[in-house]
Amino acid sequence: MNRASGILLPVTSLPSKYGIGCFSKEAYEFIDELKEAGQSYWQILPLSPTSYGDSPYQSFSSFAGNPYLIDLEALIEEGVLTEEECSACDFGDNPSLIDYEKIYRKRFSLLHLAYERSYITQNLGFVRFVQDNAFWLEDYALFMAVKQRFDGAAWSEWAEDIRKRWGFALDYYRRECYFEIEFFKYIQFKFQEQWLRLKAYANKQGIRIIGDIPIYVAFDSADAWANPEMFQFDSEYRPIAVAGCPPDAFSATGQLWGNPLYRWEYHRQTGYEWWVRRIEHCFQLYDVTRIDHFRGFDEYYSIPWEEETAENGHWEKGPGMELFTTLQNRLGQKDIIAEDLGLQTASVHRLLKDSGYPGMKVLEFAFDPNEETGYLPHCYDKNCVVYTGTHDNETLVQWYHGLDDECKAFAEEYMDNADTPEEEKYWDFVRLAMMSSADTCIIPLQDYLGLDKMARINKPSTVGGNWVWRMEKGPLPEEVKEKVYNLTRISFRLNGQGREESGVDIIE
Repeated sequence: MNRASGILLPVTSLPSKYGIGCFSKEAYEFIDELKEAGQSYWQILPLSPTSYGDSPYQSFSSFAGNPYLIDLEALIEEGVLTEEECSACDFGDNPSLIDYEKIYRKRFSLLHLAYERSYITQNLGFVRFVQDNAFWLEDYALFMAVKQRFDGAAWSEWAEDIRKRWGFALDYYRRECYFEIEFFKYIQFKFQEQWLRLKAYANKQGIRIIGDIPIYVAFDSADAWANPEMFQFDSEYRPIAVAGCPPDAFSATGQLWGNPLYRWEYHRQTGYEWWVRRIEHCFQLYDVTRIDHFRGFDEYYSIPWEEETAENGHWEKGPGMELFTTLQNRLGQKDIIAEDLGLQTASVHRLLKDSGYPGMKVLEFAFDPNEETGYLPHCYDKNCVVYTGTHDNETLVQWYHGLDDECKAFAEEYMDNADTPEEEKYWDFVRLAMMSSADTCIIPLQDYLGLDKMARINKPSTVGGNWVWRMEKGPLPEEVKEKVYNLTRISFRLNGQGREESGVDIIE
């Protein structure tokens, strides 16, 4: 794998005309800027529909796309919406922040209007899309339509007949909700149509897309409702146990995520068919896929249902290498990044090595002088992806301001940058990541721009104020693009050429 680099930026964080980043002209312009800056990758967050807390990691479906990302201007060009109708909607008055409540209240009404005017059943592309994606689309569209009938309630609160998917109830709601079901199929068709057009443009410009999937699905999801046998549920389809993380130095009570846990023995008996389909679907959308919480495939933390904290959980054995061998046998070798952050055991290291997938290194975890860490660059092997920080971390500027004097002194000594002005220190960490031996380096856009805490994407274990940051309207400053390009060139990562194509001899 050649040396290469890219930028991490959620699609929702792009500027756009109607309140949230989407597949609009600004996304195409950002791809052009990535190319101009010598980059090879655009890493995004999950494209799934968001539910509680607006998190892309808690979704109504692991297969569906987020309707908020559909470009309204493209629908105006199609003639199914007008500019006056879109401009009349209040999507929020702060271009730097996403107002999800206003987006939710206005976006769906516009999309429904577009659907009503679309004559979509006469579109042969739509007919093929529905046929090709029936294995997940039928359940998802029905799930969303029935959820509307029950005023948005979680499926666990629905009437027993449809909650348990009795045959006559399924038939009844398919008839009663026919047009709403078709509407949800329509918006999935428009999502995929627009996204694949954008991805094709990126690939043509030499930019590969790194996607992201959570290991778990949300309890209130079409996946859990339509496939209860896949999860650790009791006879009433309530979770027996849920996912999370044990107490550690960051949280005395651990993290209680609440996602249903997989019944891995069932998946094994089916030849991991659902996982094969899920990963296959990912690679229709992305060129590279980052799998969140890789440790959970080796061992997963099980917390009894109805516990209020993660303190009383315990570790259970996951599917291990058997799952990834199955994926490789069925789908061939795929470009997967394993999110292996946090406390790791010997068995997790062995699983990562056996899979051959690159793991992750985060510089913000590296500079504790009192603790040995594998996150300092001299520890890296080539088969890894280095980040200054991820979507869950502080921006570099925010993080550096919060370091104590001992950690700052250690960082200065490690990088020999005591003479760098305080306000420019962040750039030395960017440079350190780019110059490391890691084959791939991904830098959040906020860290290239030197932005502070207002640009943080997510603070784990909190609700509210997350996933809302948006970049300023307009092109990236020319001086920033030039600086990124020069750093990419001198670190031999230019447009994925690496050293091998740059004319520099390599002695292995």
